[in-house]
Amino acid sequence: MVLLLVVDLDPDLTALRPLGAFFVLRTIGGTAATSRPALPTLAQVYENRGSDVYGNALTYRVQKVAGALRAPEPRIAASIAHQGLAARLWSVALGCAAVYGRIPDLAPRRLHWDPAASAPGDLWLDEVEPLPGDAETVADVVLHGHLEPLTAALHAEYRLATGLLWGNAASALAGAARQLLAHRPDVSARTRDLTAGLLAHPLLTGTLDGTTLRRRSCCLYYRLPGGGVCGDCCFTRAPRSSPRGASG
Repeated sequence: MVLLLVVDLDPDLTALRPLGAFFVLRTIGGTAATSRPALPTLAQVYENRGSDVYGNALTYRVQKVAGALRAPEPRIAASIAHQGLAARLWSVALGCAAVYGRIPDLAPRRLHWDPAASAPGDLWLDEVEPLPGDAETVADVVLHGHLEPLTAALHAEYRLATGLLWGNAASALAGAARQLLAHRPDVSARTRDLTAGLLAHPLLTGTLDGTTLRRRSCCLYYRLPGGGVCGDCCFTRAPRSSPRGASG
């Protein structure tokens, strides 16, 4: 067990900024406070409630991704959009837990999302209120608080296999850990300990070697024009054809 050094969360979460765009979390209640009332909360997104600007924000995001990547099927874009949002959530939570020893309360009702933003997408937190930075709390906040309702919404709307979506979530977590290890070797022990604890959750499918993950599912990226298989894919080469849903 690696002991966490607890440092107070600053209101702008400035320690996350050097880690890359996936780790940045804008704070409405920070010292450089900016109001973003038009953006839907992630609670609205998961509950399929429309927003004033974007209507159904999740549908809007999937359509935006589909257009940008020239996806031949909406479900491919839905999978890529899911992995991008999962990576943002894991990066913020894991980064805070490793660097600060605490995480902010990232409840869906407190996080605002801009589905029109370019990758990796903008997240805004209404106020920084600290929670413990242990793996159990991170899992409760991100996996149960966000990824379970997001998985349910995408499965219902786009018929994506839940195994595929949980593979996306595991892949996104492993990617966040690799980025954190590359930029903050001083917290590598905490990063590895937290990541191993999180990836041990039964919903996060895949085979783990350190922070290297081998998925048991495919995100469908290979079906994009010019797409191939990812480094952690269950396939070693892109299949020539695959029945709908077979990669889940």
